[in-house]
Amino acid sequence: MNDVTDPRPTGTDFIRQIVATHVREGRYGGRVVTRFPPEPNGYLHIGHAKSICLNFGVAEEFGGRCHLRFDDTNPETENIEYVRAMQDDLRWLGFDWGEHLYFASDYFERMYECAVTLIRKGLAYVDSSSEEEIREARGTVTEPGRPTAYRDRPVEENLDLFARMRAGEFPDGAHVLRGKIDLSATNMIMRDPVFYRIRHAHHYRQGDDWCLYPLYDYAHCLEDAFEGITHSLCTLEFENNREIYDWILDNVGFAEPRPHQYEFNRLALDYTVLSKRKLIRLVRDGHVAGWDDPRMPTIAGLRRRGVPPEAIRLLAELVGVAKSNSRVDPGKLDFAIREVLNHEAPRVLAVIDPLKVVLTNWEAGRVEELTAPYWPHDVPREGTRPVPFSGELWIERDDFSDDPPKGFRRLAEGGAVRLRHAYVIRCDQVVRDADGTIIELRCSVDEGTRGGGGGARKGLGTIHWVSVPHAVDAEVRLYDRLFVVADPDDVPEGGDFEVHLNRESLPTPSVAKVEPSVLTDDPSTRYQFERKGYFWRDPVDGLGERLVFNRIVQLKDTWRRQAEGDRAAPPAPAPAGAAESPRSESEDRPRTSTERKAARVADPDLAARMQRYSDELGLTPEDADVLTGSRTWSDFFEAALRVHSDAPAVASWMVNDLRGVLEGRELSELPFQGKALGRLTRMVSDGEVSRRAAKEVLERMAHTGGDPAQLVDELGLGRVADRDELGGVADRVLARWSAKVAEYHDGKTGLLGLFVGEIMKETGGAADPVLARAVLLERLGTRGR
Repeated sequence: MNDVTDPRPTGTDFIRQIVATHVREGRYGGRVVTRFPPEPNGYLHIGHAKSICLNFGVAEEFGGRCHLRFDDTNPETENIEYVRAMQDDLRWLGFDWGEHLYFASDYFERMYECAVTLIRKGLAYVDSSSEEEIREARGTVTEPGRPTAYRDRPVEENLDLFARMRAGEFPDGAHVLRGKIDLSATNMIMRDPVFYRIRHAHHYRQGDDWCLYPLYDYAHCLEDAFEGITHSLCTLEFENNREIYDWILDNVGFAEPRPHQYEFNRLALDYTVLSKRKLIRLVRDGHVAGWDDPRMPTIAGLRRRGVPPEAIRLLAELVGVAKSNSRVDPGKLDFAIREVLNHEAPRVLAVIDPLKVVLTNWEAGRVEELTAPYWPHDVPREGTRPVPFSGELWIERDDFSDDPPKGFRRLAEGGAVRLRHAYVIRCDQVVRDADGTIIELRCSVDEGTRGGGGGARKGLGTIHWVSVPHAVDAEVRLYDRLFVVADPDDVPEGGDFEVHLNRESLPTPSVAKVEPSVLTDDPSTRYQFERKGYFWRDPVDGLGERLVFNRIVQLKDTWRRQAEGDRAAPPAPAPAGAAESPRSESEDRPRTSTERKAARVADPDLAARMQRYSDELGLTPEDADVLTGSRTWSDFFEAALRVHSDAPAVASWMVNDLRGVLEGRELSELPFQGKALGRLTRMVSDGEVSRRAAKEVLERMAHTGGDPAQLVDELGLGRVADRDELGGVADRVLARWSAKVAEYHDGKTGLLGLFVGEIMKETGGAADPVLARAVLLERLGTRGR
């Protein structure tokens, strides 16, 4: 934990800046208390993860605490199943609320007394109007509201009716309690909002003790105040609710320093829905197998698919905290998963769509045991396993072509290919069945090429394989996205989001051939099936003798059009002495897709740039669209490229990170230009600064400008790659998390990601994560697998 007298938050987003200021000023006596308050009417989903990480993260970074509170004020939709599931998901994500577990329903009596206080002050009244009458009387955005017939009821009559409402004397809908505020308020929430309604329904915790239930706007600010919350962090849809939050606390009598609400952007993921109502429909209507269906965006679904918790936490970090909403491409989640699993998942061989190969010059019955590493050279881990090699092999069907296109480097008749960890083989004959389908390849093996030998065989492609007599059969589920459009809610009038469901999201399972080493591994092991993707054993259907593997994520995002090659060609050099183009305020920001398209129609040079960005520089169509939506953005990008030619990297920083620090400003209002962003991204690529630390530098640049290299030095964010220095940090982290260390040694090896993350926090994101991991493994006594 950080010393609260000298707060050093791991980031500089506006929420953490607010908290840091309050701690420095001594507000709340230096305390920081946040809360995560889900309503237990469904399962947690990926959208909740950002709020979870922010609330628990801020509390930890400032030496405070985060409460888990179930906002269970609606008896008709909530139950204990959801309470238990949410706690389980939170623990799996790596968060612990300790003794601070609370339920809003435990505050019903105190909330009731607060309402009585408001009635006595003449600030609340019982309204006996119908729901429709109340709605009509509220007015519109252009017309003020008007009082109903009950607004001026005497205080004593209100107190009497409210007590009888609690006693159960009236049916549902007979009366409501409303705040008496301002019927002409611009903010329509302030036009006498409803605080209480009658519901004769059984509550899963309170039973039938209550038939009078508070609404969210009334309840949640009081819950915060009862618990001593200092910073109530909500998503932006509650921005207008802040006024009623403050009104209730001020008028009930909570004095400063009291809780205050702060809003941040929510996490909205493309190609899925996050509305609980719609998720319930997906389950209820049988479009998915349940809340834990691996295609669902629920935490339970992501867990079952095999997504590690560290990846979800990393996604929350990548998305960042800002004051404007935006949608997130699922490719960012895929990136986070790969980033984590690249260092966690051992590599094994598996053939998804098998085609048989017979080695005609291999002695019948001969089996050779090859030694294959679990890890590639760029992952600092050790460990090998034996892989049997025989005269009959399985290879992927698409690794052979009887009509190979130009540049095809896999197997073709008369051609050769290298088998991973083994030999070079040559295809001599193709065997077909009566329908002409290829059923077998007859090949010859060059035994002088084992393990990469045979220097004359250069330029060959390498494919994976599995020995036929040793292969293990496994069902492989290649899950796809649940919807075929980025925004499933974008439907014609009268339409329904279900029309966008991807009917191919659950294809017929494949019967794959997997190397036998997996049989002795822990069932929770996540693998990289070489050249195919990351997989793990389904924790429900894959138990016991049955092998069922879920694909967690592909190695590449096949939903995006990829240009040839992994790196982009450098942009054409600018003329000598050329300056960055002046920025026109009228075209300063790429806005809607339609506006960006119109800009390219009006400016043929922008259209030509979009084509070049996609075809030559390898940008995705989405990024190319954003970066050519205005001359200002395109020129800024071009200037950055003149300093750092890795176009996809620069584009990612502009589209994702730079937009996040604008905070309502135009691009031309930033105190730095494109070349400065180019220098920063180049420093990241060269390993001089971590990406996480670079984001902090970018935040500083957005406020003060400055040279990235100088800011890295001033902020002490240079890459920490000294083994002894990191060793000291690792010792402190492991001592602080001794209980988790014990769990790690009991088999919860996934906690390694937590320890790496703590080192990154303590070093402000400056530690070399690969070296940090290696140092941790040394201290944890782990060698290889």
